[in-house]
Amino acid sequence: MNASQGADPRPRIRRRAIAVALGGLLLVAAVFAVAALIAARSGPDSSAADPVVAAAGDIACDPGNRSFRDGNGSARSCRQQAVSDLLVDAGLAAVFPLGDLQYHCGSDRAFQESYDRSWGRVKDITVPVVGNHEYLAKGRADATGATSAATGCDASNTGAAGYFDYFGEAAGDPAKGYRSLDIGAWHVVVLNSSCRHSGGCGPRSPQVKWLADDLAANPRTCTMALFHHPRFSSGRHGDNEDYVAFWATLHAAGVDVVLNGHDHIYERFAAQTPSGAPDPEGGIRQFTVGTGGANHTDVTTVRPNSEVHNDTTFGVLKLTLHPSSYDWAFVPEAGEVFTDTGTGECH
Repeated sequence: MNASQGADPRPRIRRRAIAVALGGLLLVAAVFAVAALIAARSGPDSSAADPVVAAAGDIACDPGNRSFRDGNGSARSCRQQAVSDLLVDAGLAAVFPLGDLQYHCGSDRAFQESYDRSWGRVKDITVPVVGNHEYLAKGRADATGATSAATGCDASNTGAAGYFDYFGEAAGDPAKGYRSLDIGAWHVVVLNSSCRHSGGCGPRSPQVKWLADDLAANPRTCTMALFHHPRFSSGRHGDNEDYVAFWATLHAAGVDVVLNGHDHIYERFAAQTPSGAPDPEGGIRQFTVGTGGANHTDVTTVRPNSEVHNDTTFGVLKLTLHPSSYDWAFVPEAGEVFTDTGTGECH
């Protein structure tokens, strides 16, 4: 027997174990180093956890509309089912229906027979915005072809009762219709632009006083406002000075984005002041997204600062809400090609 055959193998085993342990520690350190490098390169605004929201207004046809067709719609109207398909199982943090959610009058019966079957599929993540049609309590023919005996349009819908009953606590106080919430790193204010039903929209109104107080108490970098009627529009309703006080209060507080409906078009404005002057550093970017499915109306007179407009495509605006910026993308219903994408920085 040679000398090696009688050697004790334990020192070699110990050395091998120590080497393996050191290798494992080096591997763990390398993994953490790579993760830190990725985080540094991606920055605070690239987290996969940043919430994505979707918005559109002017949505569900009256069940009595001749184009309703059991909720399937026609090529040019009653597309609420096709548009809502963009929302279901899309990983959204919230859905913002931007007013006129149910035509012709937002009665409880119409909500159940039309809106609930389409956009109601994402009701649990919905932050609703009240529009003028929610307050109607009488039937008449409208641009979407609804019959004069619109579904449930009677005195029972006074005060937008169908809307507030359908959404419950998510719609806020029925006497106001305005409120605020936080989503991710963003503060979101929901206003009621049906002024005579909300105590007014002027500079001394309870709503504007509430708005100023709410914004003053908001410490977040990024803020968005939702209300139905646009201050600026290239659509048939045009610009509306009824909402100057809204905009003045929002602008003074450094609000970044306003989302509206009412005109059944898509339009994106450059950042601007309440009077419509360009303000790339501190202005508000307005999106009009009246493309939720009911029907389209025309772009008539293109307004200053209007950057993109479309009056032929149904779809939703998706916003990715980063801590100090946002990405936008208009997503059309299946089979359509118009889109609009970009990014903006918060003030």
